[in-house]
Amino acid sequence: MRNLIAKKFQKNNDAGFTLIEMLLVLLVISVLIILIIPNIAAQSANVQDTGCEAQVRMVQSQVEAYTLNEGGPPAAIDSLVPEYLTSEQITCANGDAIVLTNGQAIRTE
Repeated sequence: MRNLIAKKFQKNNDAGFTLIEMLLVLLVISVLIILIIPNIAAQSANVQDTGCEAQVRMVQSQVEAYTLNEGGPPAAIDSLVPEYLTSEQITCANGDAIVLTNGQAIRTE
């Protein structure tokens, strides 16, 4: 008798998730993705700018090396290729060009 009563009041423990639970999980994941993706895109631009600034400093150091070796600054950035720079190093990865103005390497957008 006791077993019969226990079976009657025993909770049904089917393993698995309900549709509402699954929809809530998908909603939370969607909101997180919507919040994260714009931040990743903004950080990508920031990384490109930082990389370009580092490349300008590297070009400036090569301008100084050219000035020491040749006795004067180069007339144009093309004067540094191929001995001091490669042809890929005169532009940044984001497409900005590096030019020389008064012996200083400057980034132009």
